[in-house]
Amino acid sequence: MERKQTQGRKKIEMKMIANENARRITFSKRRNGIFNKASELCTLFGVDMAIVLFSIGGKAFSFGKPNVDSVVDRFLNQNAQPSEGVSSHATQHDDATVHQLNQQFHELRKRLKAEKKKEKIVQNMSNNNYGLLSCRFDAYVNQADLQQLEQLKKSVVELKKNVAQRVDELNSEGSSKHAQEEEQVENTEINDNDLSTIPHDWLRL
Repeated sequence: MERKQTQGRKKIEMKMIANENARRITFSKRRNGIFNKASELCTLFGVDMAIVLFSIGGKAFSFGKPNVDSVVDRFLNQNAQPSEGVSSHATQHDDATVHQLNQQFHELRKRLKAEKKKEKIVQNMSNNNYGLLSCRFDAYVNQADLQQLEQLKKSVVELKKNVAQRVDELNSEGSSKHAQEEEQVENTEINDNDLSTIPHDWLRL
């Protein structure tokens, strides 16, 4: 039987999308992806970034951290002396905020890593304890004599009996509680109209 040939992975030719609707939809998806990736880079490395995109219709979309204006101003005035005043104060405040967010991010990631490590240790300890108990029980059975095995068998039978008895008690308690609830519901359903139909001299009957 001849195998069906598939295209598999192939390199997509980089060219403008011919269909205008498909082009708009793809632009919207890729735009959000670019902005999300830019935000991740700013958070991870504490950098400032500005991105400006123009759609087919000429609409501008921008992303900036701390904001587009401050990044563009810094780019245009790289050789100029930093101006004193509100602009400088705002930039320092934004830098401090980004630095604080980065510290919080790294602290949370460190705590998450520690919790995962702790969970793994607890799980390994639980598995090891179960395996150790099983090994000790098997070793005891293999080394015990006839009298010890008879005593162990008696203990296991007694344990099984106690477990079955406890299960019956719990089932009985549950059934009794259910019966009391049903009786309470039935008593609650009796109203004054039902009582008025009972003769006052019913004891003489």
